Amino acid sequence: MSEVAMPQKPALTAKDFATDQEVRWCPGCGDYSILKQVQTILPQTGIPREDIVIISGIGCSSRFPYYMNTFGMHSIHGRATAIASGLKATRPELSVWIVTGDGDSLSIGGNHTIHLLRRNFNVNILLFNNQIYGLTKGQYSPTSELSKVTKSTPMGSLDHPFNPLALALGADASFIARSMDRDPKHLQAMLLRANGHQGASLLEIYQNCNIFNDAAFEVFTEKGTKMEEGLFLEQGQPLVFGANKDKGIKLDGYKPQLVNLSEGHSIDDLWIHDETDFFKAQILVRMFDNPAVEGHFPRPFGVFYANERGTYENLMQLQLEEALALKGKGNLDHLLEGKETWVIE
Repeated sequence: MSEVAMPQKPALTAKDFATDQEVRWCPGCGDYSILKQVQTILPQTGIPREDIVIISGIGCSSRFPYYMNTFGMHSIHGRATAIASGLKATRPELSVWIVTGDGDSLSIGGNHTIHLLRRNFNVNILLFNNQIYGLTKGQYSPTSELSKVTKSTPMGSLDHPFNPLALALGADASFIARSMDRDPKHLQAMLLRANGHQGASLLEIYQNCNIFNDAAFEVFTEKGTKMEEGLFLEQGQPLVFGANKDKGIKLDGYKPQLVNLSEGHSIDDLWIHDETDFFKAQILVRMFDNPAVEGHFPRPFGVFYANERGTYENLMQLQLEEALALKGKGNLDHLLEGKETWVIE
């Protein structure tokens, strides 16, 4: 008998990932673009919709699961990372995406974020950074700049802001990258890179809140300033920037220096980006922190660091298999007593 060919499912498109829910963000919000880019790249991954889960916390960004035709959960403030960890531990075959904001993930949820990163669950974290609390109408956030005047800091914020990617490196994240809402092509590339990484990926996305913090990242998105103010990282390529690609960055030991290629400096002298170099990644994430001292460096975008190591769910599965192999051979009393006992006389 000849085998009956099974009908093939039609290829998914971006429209297949859209729901019938009204998208309720402020007109002009950067979240619209991010939603569009996620819906655009998911068909390229080849992952069935029923195997994709979007989990969010609380904030404007956390409406995301309502607008994605996948499984999902709008959870509680700061705890999307904890819920996603539990899901990935029990259903490791699922593609789990965490959508969060700078307030949700770095304030009340900061502790959960760093522990997910160090544990290295194979999940994708999309951190929308608009440097403000948008949902609660304009209070300063953990990433708001020093002296930021807001409704909750009328005389200016005294808090030193978090640098999200520096924090992630400090938590031993295995993949960190940065993109922005107003660069669809670059954002799509970073989303695909994050998804392809085996381990916890954190993608910081500069997202414009046009109501409460408009134009916070304008110099990186506007045509007239983007190439002068942004440094787009490419693996194995020199750090070159500028509208005419005539500026670069070289290293003096581990100290970055700005150079002008039209003034006798050679492109061969420039820093070559290596996203597997943990130490240089730390320089990149901090390079623009103190312009008064270091000079006005461009803001890097792209993959800063990528290094695959064992994922938590895989290591846990190996441990469970080892425990099952010992079934019937162990001593329960010994296990309960542990390695140390005390005798009280």
